[in-house]
Amino acid sequence: MENFIDLNTENIASEHICCAISDKKSADSYQAKKDWLKKEFNNGYVFRRLDERAKVFIEYGPAENAWVPITATNYVNINCFWVSGKYKKKGHGKALLNSAIEDAKGQGKNGLVTVVGTKKFHFMSDTKWLLKQGFEEIERISSGFSLLAMKFDNSAEDPKFNASVKSGECPDKKGIVVYYSNRCPFAEFHAKKSLVEAAEKRNLPLKVIKLKTMEEAQNAPSPATIFSLFLDGKFMTTDLSVCMDSRFDKVIEKSK
Repeated sequence: MENFIDLNTENIASEHICCAISDKKSADSYQAKKDWLKKEFNNGYVFRRLDERAKVFIEYGPAENAWVPITATNYVNINCFWVSGKYKKKGHGKALLNSAIEDAKGQGKNGLVTVVGTKKFHFMSDTKWLLKQGFEEIERISSGFSLLAMKFDNSAEDPKFNASVKSGECPDKKGIVVYYSNRCPFAEFHAKKSLVEAAEKRNLPLKVIKLKTMEEAQNAPSPATIFSLFLDGKFMTTDLSVCMDSRFDKVIEKSK
């Protein structure tokens, strides 16, 4: 294997987790992500990254323990998967994916599964690239999400989205509603701080819902449990920059 390391309960305090390496304002959210990882390591979760000061990593674990609203018995679910900047086109993505494939096969899993956007969504893997690697689209929902799978056993039951995401809407129908979790080191900071100003300026009610447990995430109204924003009940975007006053209107207009 290339120069990758796996984070665990022993080394996570001293190792970086890629995304927010130099973002000081998100320090509390960054620590919250590390705390989340510590708990998930006990559920079979894997955080594997390049042993460099770089944003090159993959996160995955048993789909039964995934913080996403899917049902995928005996599959491995891929969460964040990112290769950025000068590290692109050097084979790191394929190497990380192959390591997850080998892990899943070694565990006797039926395959891999992951949630993506039917078009490019922020904080979600590259759909076109994954399809080229052998994933297939299993299900698509109206809010713009697809469920991809790479099956090792063609006779295995297909993964599926849970009922909570099928309508593309959330229960609250007025104003801005955000669902987020500590899966991301940026989400809490922006959802609780940056978005308040944007909502107040537009005189829009704001409700921020933190997904605190696996069960809550598996019953969320959006497959993007890192961050999802709804407006008047309708799913709009996974783009965290929508929280910023200067970006809110542009992102919402683009999402319509």
